[in-house]
Amino acid sequence: MPKIVAIVGMTGSGKSELTAFLVNRGWHKVRFGDLTEEELRRRRLAQTSETERIVREDLRQKHGMAVFATLNLGRVEEALQKGNVVIDGLYSWAEYMAMKKKYADNLVIIAVSAAPKTRYTRLASRAVRPLRTDEAQTRDHAEIEHIQKAGPIAMADYTIVNEGSMEELNRQCEEILSKIG
Repeated sequence: MPKIVAIVGMTGSGKSELTAFLVNRGWHKVRFGDLTEEELRRRRLAQTSETERIVREDLRQKHGMAVFATLNLGRVEEALQKGNVVIDGLYSWAEYMAMKKKYADNLVIIAVSAAPKTRYTRLASRAVRPLRTDEAQTRDHAEIEHIQKAGPIAMADYTIVNEGSMEELNRQCEEILSKIG
């Protein structure tokens, strides 16, 4: 069976960069956050940090904390038919548990970590959905308090500290890939 790697970490830590690295090596991406964007379009809401938070929390309240995992299982299964899969954005403890129950040891969790100051600087300058420091802090608190984001990070099989260059991030990922096969 192909491998499944889920990338976890706080906003701005480098999850999307690590995902792009794997996609460039032929892995197939499933981005859990696509559900939020689809729901924003369905509700005809502008894509802002506030509307994203409202939709994420609303979906979890209505469908349970594992909603992003359960609603993306079909996408994961479809991608697995093509080869190795990278999941961008597994967030909650319930999502982690649902994915572990389904895929057991075939699911590898890679946490990407960066200091808040580093992440906030990155978030302020990103082209898509930039965040001010106060917005990033509010999002951090909401994700830790309301969606249990810290659990999957704490349970990661591997952790990358992303305080350096893209080359360093990619090198650390290569080391992990050599270990998981």
